[in-house]
Amino acid sequence: MRVLLIGGRGFIGPSIIEQLQRAGHDVILFDRGARPELFTELEYIQGDRQHLADYAAAVRKTRPDVVIDVVLSSGRQAAELMITFRGIARRIVALSSMDVYRACGVLHGLEPGPLQAVPLTEESDLRTKLQTYSAEALAHARKFLSWLDDEYDKIPVEQAVMSDPETPGTVLRLPFVYGPRDQLSRLLPIVKRISDGRRAILLDEDVAQWRAPRGYVDNVAAAIVLAATSDQAARRIYNVAEQPAYSELEWTRKVVDAAEWRGEIFVVPSGLCPEHLKMPGNLQQHWAPDSGRIRRELGYREVVPLENALRTTIAWVREHPQQFDASKFDYAAEDAYLDQRAGKAGSGPIMKRSNA
Repeated sequence: MRVLLIGGRGFIGPSIIEQLQRAGHDVILFDRGARPELFTELEYIQGDRQHLADYAAAVRKTRPDVVIDVVLSSGRQAAELMITFRGIARRIVALSSMDVYRACGVLHGLEPGPLQAVPLTEESDLRTKLQTYSAEALAHARKFLSWLDDEYDKIPVEQAVMSDPETPGTVLRLPFVYGPRDQLSRLLPIVKRISDGRRAILLDEDVAQWRAPRGYVDNVAAAIVLAATSDQAARRIYNVAEQPAYSELEWTRKVVDAAEWRGEIFVVPSGLCPEHLKMPGNLQQHWAPDSGRIRRELGYREVVPLENALRTTIAWVREHPQQFDASKFDYAAEDAYLDQRAGKAGSGPIMKRSNA
């Protein structure tokens, strides 16, 4: 099979390429950067995803069986994608996000009405309000995710890909992806505190109970490759996420265990918690997904166990210094809480690490 990958130099792309090649597929890469040294043997087209129509002749000439668009940002881009490969590609695979669900709007206070039931399935309600993120939030995100455009919203992306009458589409709704090369460095808040020799990690009580979707980069890439190479995935939408969806407290425990850290974890009442540890929004609205459909229909299974995934990610974070917001590591405020707590009789940690 010939697979064209649009935007494959970043976080998830290299793993997709490696797994496609191992399975014997030919990979063509379309990306705006110079040819990547890691994949010098690839058929390569240098171009700007924001202006795909300008490269239509070149990409159509590659005659791919399947197109995987890693960096779709808006409905306009998706419509352009479907037109460009109409009559050429057998199928289009689009990477979407769990933020399409109405639960995202409820979390951010943008959707009226009651909490959404979890786990979220592919049939759960979608947001009624588009472009959830402000211009300021998108500008900040573009520092790490340069492919985002001003019209970012995955709902119009999905609509354009899934409604094309001629070319079948497949949509994968991705979780918070972690692993080596993660531009957002999702494990940094925990790993940095461990590396900095902190005696404790504090969690706001509302944040501690919140459940979120997660997936290790190689496992997410395996799901993408499976969906791209399985005809059964045509015109289907799939959630991709680890099961179960751990709470922030459970997740923190998994990470510190993988790091073999023996400090203490405290869940702090919200009224006493330092402000930099709080998370805005209605945290009673969980984002816990059900990824059973892709497991049942395509036989998807994680290829890397959780413990191995965490250890690999922790090692990468430690070896690659990351940009970080210093205000999110206000150790003075954290120490002030710990000192105050230590002075109260009978106040033990929610979870105490031991050397046993």
